[in-house]
Amino acid sequence: MAEETISAVITALGEGAVGIVRISGENALAVGENLFKAASGKKLADYPVNTMVYGHVYDTDGSLVDEVLAVFMRGPRSYTAEDVVEIQCHGGLQSLKKILTLTYEAGARPAEAGEFTKRAFLNGRIDLTQAEAVMDIIRSRSEASLKLAARQQQGQLANELRSQRHDLVDVVVNLEAVIDYPEEDIEDVTYGRVQKSINKSCEAIHKLLAHAHTGKILREGLRTAIVGKPNVGKSSLLNALLKEDRAIVSQYAGTTRDVIEEQLLLDGVPLVLADTAGIRSTEDFVEKIGVEKSRQLLQEAELVICVVDGSEGLTAEDEAILAAAADKPCIIIVNKSDLGLAVDLEALRKRFGEDKVLTLSAKTLTGVEAFSAWLKNYVYGSEGALSEGAYVQNARQEQLLRQAYSYLRDAGEAADNMLPYDCIVIDVRNAIDLLGEITGDIVQDEIINEIFSRFCIGK
Repeated sequence: MAEETISAVITALGEGAVGIVRISGENALAVGENLFKAASGKKLADYPVNTMVYGHVYDTDGSLVDEVLAVFMRGPRSYTAEDVVEIQCHGGLQSLKKILTLTYEAGARPAEAGEFTKRAFLNGRIDLTQAEAVMDIIRSRSEASLKLAARQQQGQLANELRSQRHDLVDVVVNLEAVIDYPEEDIEDVTYGRVQKSINKSCEAIHKLLAHAHTGKILREGLRTAIVGKPNVGKSSLLNALLKEDRAIVSQYAGTTRDVIEEQLLLDGVPLVLADTAGIRSTEDFVEKIGVEKSRQLLQEAELVICVVDGSEGLTAEDEAILAAAADKPCIIIVNKSDLGLAVDLEALRKRFGEDKVLTLSAKTLTGVEAFSAWLKNYVYGSEGALSEGAYVQNARQEQLLRQAYSYLRDAGEAADNMLPYDCIVIDVRNAIDLLGEITGDIVQDEIINEIFSRFCIGK
């Protein structure tokens, strides 16, 4: 596959000022010159590499297709680390489609989803974390997520993981040397060094895992459900956060009968926010369906916002909802603070935590800023902002890190109990391999194919 020449449109399809067709592979230059003619009459190969050349693309019958610019990039100094030709034409759908068809007729084949980036990985220009960061950059929902993805694309996470792998390889090498030459062994010193090295790696991995949810939230958005009994102000809260009248608000209980889902940025944090139907017992068929959806969303949400009416005491319905949310990441919003508070705030804070119970008036917007500050602390930690350092990008990386951490914990316990060196080596080697799977230094073909299949065509 690697020697085949591939091509694809690498800009978004649709009308635009400029569209780009990329050709990559051993015969990229030949394919490009087959359809591109420089206005100067010279061949593209006659120009210095990385030089933008003005000319035209012609059909096989000699008719003009479009006025274009073309550039030849010789591997490995290109995106894919192969020979690459890019043709910039007018961004009309027909022009792009025709030029792409001509590349096929000249010997290229259609690029698969993510194949350009896959080739960059297979050719050693980037590692797997950098490849995954490419799509994170494209799909960034906020400035913070873009900043994080750009860091990862520069290799920040990979560098941290390779540093840990290097230290753990030293542990294995030293232990295997002791196993091969036992007469040189001083057990107390050996076990002490192993414990110190493993503990250091455990601390580094634990730090990455502690911030794993931050990277995931910035990448995918925080799935958040606003729940509560009818008429406590859930829809008013949604409207206050969106700063528009998205949901119908009335004094009648049960106004919202279906889930209203919106995406928004709240102080740079991407939220997938669902306003649910009020949870209560009802005989109304339509409302009953909405209530069941609400219960399901409560269970599936990554963050639950429980809204209670602060102007009256907690009811049995409130208590049932609070109990259902107790095992989930949640924040309790005591709404209608402008009407005076009848809810026992101290009891709620003692039950859920001092920082997890906030007062708010969706009507006057008092307390919305406090909720935004709480949310930033929840996502970023006590810093309240994206800190320096590496972050885990996705569930694949997090799962592998957790497995590696578990093996290192087992190796540390084995060293504490002075178990045979072979037992320690097995666990440390497993951790090394798992870290290598994250960066792609050790990874199976089917995993690589699965990762790049999620990319878009042209990337």
